[in-house]
Amino acid sequence: MKYMLLINVDPSAYPDEAAGQKMHGEYMQFTQTIIESGELVSGEALQGTDTATCVRVRDGQVSATDGPFVETKEHLGGYYVVDVKDLDRAIELASQIPDSRTAAVEIRPIMDMVG
Repeated sequence: MKYMLLINVDPSAYPDEAAGQKMHGEYMQFTQTIIESGELVSGEALQGTDTATCVRVRDGQVSATDGPFVETKEHLGGYYVVDVKDLDRAIELASQIPDSRTAAVEIRPIMDMVG
């Protein structure tokens, strides 16, 4: 079963460059672990919310605005798509993602649109 692990981050969890570098190292270690286990399908880090654009269509009119669609302390910082045996394993992997200690990792099953 494929799951997307949506990584919400709290930028205040990185008080200095050293903390950010430490977290980056933990991510690289986690990523290598799920590559080696064969569970990684894909994953990427996202640029900051200051680079986001939101698109809405209302009454046939398209509007594009800067920034995320909500104002929150936490924001989507990246994701992994994993192919695991069940939700329990997805939860286990999500709990190993470094930002799960300071924010939240949302787990969403991926809908099979083919077949």
